[in-house]
Amino acid sequence: EIRRLVGYMPDFFGVYDDMTVIEYLEFFAAAYRIHGPHRRKVCEEKLELVDMSFKRDAMVNQLSRGQTQRVGLARVLLHEPQVLLLDEPASGLDPRARIEMRNLLRRLGEMKKTVIVSSHILPELADVCTRVGMIEKGNLIIDGNVDEVMRKARQQILLEIRVVDRAEDAAKLLEQHPLVAGVDIVKGVILTKLRPEVLDYSDLPAALISGGFRLALFREEEVNLETAFLALTKGLVQ
Repeated sequence: EIRRLVGYMPDFFGVYDDMTVIEYLEFFAAAYRIHGPHRRKVCEEKLELVDMSFKRDAMVNQLSRGQTQRVGLARVLLHEPQVLLLDEPASGLDPRARIEMRNLLRRLGEMKKTVIVSSHILPELADVCTRVGMIEKGNLIIDGNVDEVMRKARQQILLEIRVVDRAEDAAKLLEQHPLVAGVDIVKGVILTKLRPEVLDYSDLPAALISGGFRLALFREEEVNLETAFLALTKGLVQ
């Protein structure tokens, strides 16, 4: 009963040399005990869902990597599973194919399916995921919605500040400010780490302007899932 509710797509999977795309899907539909005219209808619907109807009569072993991934996704959707387990669905795809796969995952979410994705392409996951879990050395070290994970990763606010000139003098002024925990200059940008308890830093631009500095850039460093992973893990490998 559980198998009927779950669809699994591995990172790499084999295809048959002597089958067209529609024959490939019908073969697996038969394995799922989908019979009669309904079988062809289901296969056509899934091809349309993954935007592969135009390749229905192509040989399945001659598809591109991105097209093969989409046909594989159509295959695991044949029996209408409620939970999808996808292992690296965007691995090896070119930028256009990755965007198409991302849109497909969004569409599956809109269909009220639970989609669990294992991936090392972290920044892109934030666009499609509602919840994130991070595993290190076999242990789940953090689990929560995307915003919660970002907040835990950002234990201290880091500002990126650029002044028109005299960057070193501006850095010295910032170092003496009570809100600031540390300052570093990287390629002309003053990286300013605030004290852990600081959430409001609206006084800093005024302090720089009062000190005679002209601001060219003043913003918080962006935290994405990749930087969050680096901040929350220790680099352990199993």
